[in-house]
Amino acid sequence: MYIPKVAVLFGFGINCDHETAAVFEMVGGKSTRVHLNTFISGEDELSNYDILAVPGGFSFGDHLGSGRLMGNRMRFSLRDELLNFIKSGKPIIGICNGFQVLVKTGLLPGPDNDEPDFIQRASLTLNDSGRYEDRWVTLDFNKDSKCIWTTGLTRIDCPVRHGEGKYVMPNSESLANLANNNQITVRYVDPQTTPSDNNNDEVLPFPLSPNGSMMNIAGISDKTGLVFGLMPHPEAIYAQWLHPDFSRGGAPASSTNIEWEGQGLQIFRNAIEYIQSTQ
Repeated sequence: MYIPKVAVLFGFGINCDHETAAVFEMVGGKSTRVHLNTFISGEDELSNYDILAVPGGFSFGDHLGSGRLMGNRMRFSLRDELLNFIKSGKPIIGICNGFQVLVKTGLLPGPDNDEPDFIQRASLTLNDSGRYEDRWVTLDFNKDSKCIWTTGLTRIDCPVRHGEGKYVMPNSESLANLANNNQITVRYVDPQTTPSDNNNDEVLPFPLSPNGSMMNIAGISDKTGLVFGLMPHPEAIYAQWLHPDFSRGGAPASSTNIEWEGQGLQIFRNAIEYIQSTQ
């Protein structure tokens, strides 16, 4: 069976690269941690890989805003490489700071057509609480989304760790367009509800929404469904014993029913299986 090659970016303050590389290996990928400058200098090429992951952390110390400098570095130095990567049908994920980076590059949410134009259309700004939030949240997934990363997922518990996670867009028309295109892939929800109850776009109170995102947005995809970003950290719930309720017997099982597996691992498995299905 083909083993997909995963490029996991590191450098300049990214600090979740090791665990992100590890979860791809757990589900059948071959991960390589690649410093961003290695791609920019041409020492290695993005085209050598099947999947690109931009992990969480504090790239460039969040100076000038979270993800801004890393996003600009990728947008201006890897523009053609990123464009060809997506046009080749290869998936990209950005987690937490990585989501901020993809938004600042303009890859998310992207234009109305399927080809990136690297124009920023949204932002992730300061949490409504005015402080860094490190807590667990409940997420619901859009069953109508084209996102290849979230296939088969309905609801999971997941941690967030961010100070600038509030997703915003410049006007209601842009937000409505995102919803109509089923690009709102993941939302914060009240865990006391069932998935079918979560059709209300009104912002949930804190801490159900840890940041006050418009329409409770926790993650979005581009129109192709290949590029996906989310503020929560699914790599941090790869195993059930990482859940805060595990010792009380309350850790939710994954959709695979593998005894030890946590709910977040399926996101990474979906990308590996997608690449394998195209070989």
